[in-house]
Formats: sequence, C-alpha cells, structure tokens
Amino acid sequence: MKLIALPAFADNYIWMLHDGARAVVVDPGDSAPVLAALDQQRLTLAGILVTHHHADHVGGVTALRPRLQGPVWGPAHETIPTPVVPLAEGDRIEVLGLQFRVLDVPGHTAGHIAYVQTDTDGAAGAPDAQAPLLFCGDTLFSAGCGRLFEGTPAQMRHSLAKLAALPGPTRVCCTHEYTLSNLRFAAAVEPANARRAEYEQACRALREAGHPTLPSSIALERQINPFLRCAEPAVVAAARAAGATADDEVSVLAALREWKNRFR
Repeated sequence: MKLIALPAFADNYIWMLHDGARAVVVDPGDSAPVLAALDQQRLTLAGILVTHHHADHVGGVTALRPRLQGPVWGPAHETIPTPVVPLAEGDRIEVLGLQFRVLDVPGHTAGHIAYVQTDTDGAAGAPDAQAPLLFCGDTLFSAGCGRLFEGTPAQMRHSLAKLAALPGPTRVCCTHEYTLSNLRFAAAVEPANARRAEYEQACRALREAGHPTLPSSIALERQINPFLRCAEPAVVAAARAAGATADDEVSVLAALREWKNRFR
C-alpha cells in the first residue's frame, strides 16, 4: 500500500492511499490534483474519506463523483455533499482491505471525525511504512492544532487527548503544511525543548528539498507539540504568562490557542 500527499491550494495536502490499482483519497478540497494522480498512475477511485465540512476539504467531492467507484464516507453530524455514508465514534470501515475506526474529535468544527487504522499492532520499532495511519483533518497538526471555529477548548482538549493516546508509531496524516510555522510557536512556548529544536532542523531540510514534513507520528507529537503537553510545567508557565487563569489543561490549551491565533 502506498501513501502519497497530493499538494493542493497554498498549503493543503490531499492524502491518497493506493494499492497500485485502486485508490482512496482523504479530504479532496480540489479535484484537479486527484484526477491528475489517478490518470498518471492509472488508478480507480474506490472511495473518499471526509473529516469535516470546510470547503478546502470537500470542494472537490462533486467533481470526483463521475470517477468514483465506491462510497464517500463522512461525519454524521456535519453537512457535506451527498450521497455520503455517515460515520461517528466507534464506527468501523474497510478501506482497500485495511480496517479503520472512526473517532469523534470536535473542536475545530462541531462534528469533526478522524480515521485511525486498527489492523496493525503499532508495535514500537515497526517500520514506518507499516505503522498505523491516522487521518485527522484539521484537529491535530504537527506541533499544533486547529483553530476553534465551532468547538470549545474543553472539546479540543478531549479530542487531542484521544489522539495522543494512540500507539506512538501511528502516522499523523494531517491536511496542512503548517509544521514550520507551528514549530516557531512551539519554540516560544518551550524554548528549552531540545527535541523540538532537532525536529525543526529536520523539517527545514525537508522543505528546502521540496518534501512534505508529514506524516509525523504520535510519539513525536507528544514530545514537541505544546497542545499535547498542557500538563508540562514549562508549558503551563508559558500559558500563565500568556493569560491563562488556571493551571488545568483546558485553561492552558485555551490560552495557548488564543496566543497562537495572534502569533506572527
């Protein structure tokens, strides 16, 4: 099985998973990159996964339907182009022979969902190409998280905790190339985090070579992502300095998110 990040717009990625004959795509905001990849590699479009309703994630669905030979799966509690198979927490689907479980991860939007692969053991030391996949839309980014357009800090904290509890090798397939920007913010929050500094250097090299910084991994995000580190003393102290009124993780996340919104 091959995983490809198809660039779209200024900084989106449309994830394509294919077995050499059939493909599925995740959050196709634009049909053009998908159609080009299908034609270039002579693939049949066997399904579409949608995480949430924003136009840069669903805008290409209608144009792809004439090529589609399978379902569109999407969040049960959001409005996306129909027909769609509605999914919510605990639902399970098969995608190109792989098994995925659906998680409710509200915060960025009210009905946001994520898809996590369940038919691997996620064992430490497993080759990257065999690690479980997580398609998390705009809930979790590498070194960051999505803006709270429709949800609350408490919802986002719960959603991120759910994702952080996944096996460490899980590949984080988020949908924007925000990593370097997020790492600049992470450096302001935790300047002494050596793992973050090391990761930033590696990501700069990737971007300079024209490569994506993604996928990341859950284990890495636990080490460098301030939004997953809201109980760490240094992060709590930074959030306090930024206006947090309490030391609990929801208050810390809320202060970090507001700080990130205005960070340049």
